[in-house]
Amino acid sequence: LQLQASGGGLVQPGGSLRLSCAASKFTLDNHVIGWFRQVPGKEREGVSCIRSSVDSASDMRVYADSVKGRFTISRDVAKNQVYLQMNSLKPEDTGVYFCAAGQYFGLVSDRYDYWGQGTLVTVSS
Repeated sequence: LQLQASGGGLVQPGGSLRLSCAASKFTLDNHVIGWFRQVPGKEREGVSCIRSSVDSASDMRVYADSVKGRFTISRDVAKNQVYLQMNSLKPEDTGVYFCAAGQYFGLVSDRYDYWGQGTLVTVSS
């Protein structure tokens, strides 16, 4: 299984970014997809995850308290991608963002089986 996160960059506080997680050699719908972030010297933090249902309106989602109301996780079945829309970004959102896949539904990173390379998000003026 291969995952690739993209869409990171430099953004000012209050700005927005959309991260993408693309999968190859497997179908994202068959896995829980999680987003995590990490800054040097700190543990990897769970940001959000999504478990697909028959229709996207019934997908299950979890968000860390620190991003609720600002971040939205979604999926595009046709493109086999999962997105993380990040609005009202704060400097503390800075970090390397990773997407991961597994069967566990939650924000504990050790429970995920497959990881992609991260994408750097820097929120700074």
